[in-house]
Amino acid sequence: MRVGITGVGAHLPEREVTTAELQDGIGRLPRGLLARLTGIERRRIAAGDEYASTLGLHAARAALASADLDPLDVDLLLFASASRDMVEPATAHILQDALGSRAHALDVTNACNSFVNGIDLARSMVLAGRARRALVVTGETPSRVMRPRVASLAEARKSFAGYTFGDAGAAVVVEPVERGGILDVDTETFSEHWTVGGIPGGGSRHPRGDEHSYFVGDGHRLRGVFEKIGASILDRVRARTGFEFTDYQRILVHQVTLPYLERFIEVTGVPRDRLEVTVTELGNMASATLGVQLDRAFPHLSTGDKVLFVGLGGGVSMMTMVWERS
Repeated sequence: MRVGITGVGAHLPEREVTTAELQDGIGRLPRGLLARLTGIERRRIAAGDEYASTLGLHAARAALASADLDPLDVDLLLFASASRDMVEPATAHILQDALGSRAHALDVTNACNSFVNGIDLARSMVLAGRARRALVVTGETPSRVMRPRVASLAEARKSFAGYTFGDAGAAVVVEPVERGGILDVDTETFSEHWTVGGIPGGGSRHPRGDEHSYFVGDGHRLRGVFEKIGASILDRVRARTGFEFTDYQRILVHQVTLPYLERFIEVTGVPRDRLEVTVTELGNMASATLGVQLDRAFPHLSTGDKVLFVGLGGGVSMMTMVWERS
């Protein structure tokens, strides 16, 4: 059996915030610093009455429409996101109630690799005969974990990575296909680096307190880890599949900042003309990044075109997926 992606959807909130506007609200930073260091010009921010499930719902409807399906045609619903509406219940149930489906529903979370992990899990469930057709959805609202103001330069450095974020939703339909489909998946995990960055609040370590609800991290250290492990996983994919970078119509890469992306290109040799560059106008959309890029590329792909997904997530993990359009 071959399993592939047959429908794609994405959703961006209407509100757009420039990096200059964001920095004006933060304070304590030299004017223009955020834009210079990140290369991010603007990003989308969810409205007060929009949640992770809201962004995911719009994307899910678009993906089902893309595949010419009804919500009741889905028997597995995975909400695969770093964001969620609440600790309990799983956001997948909130999404399913609004969508009107009756699928087996659960959440999948692994930082910015959540969405690609969700696609891989959906594929595995279909191959195992546990599902006939899956809908994988992400709704990311990382703007909610930006520290609104900083009181010192030390606090600014600790919170800096959070100011790259933007909000978005994405979704795909995963089901059996006659040709092509998901051809290869690889993962690499270095859990000894889990302290590099994250949101410490909301779990059993720090169940309460605003101080724990903001994203904190060491962006320089995180970049160093990814540089160290990034090229090796791509070398393995090349050796296993025989595909060179030029064999892919598009290469979708998780994007944190523009300098980070430029360094990735330099280290790996990925051709820039194969990329979907979204970071300058949409920021770091966490796990929705690859889904939004796929939605932009999807209408221009023909049968037989191949796409390479390269996911990077805190924890720290890397993930690649090779997909051929059916």
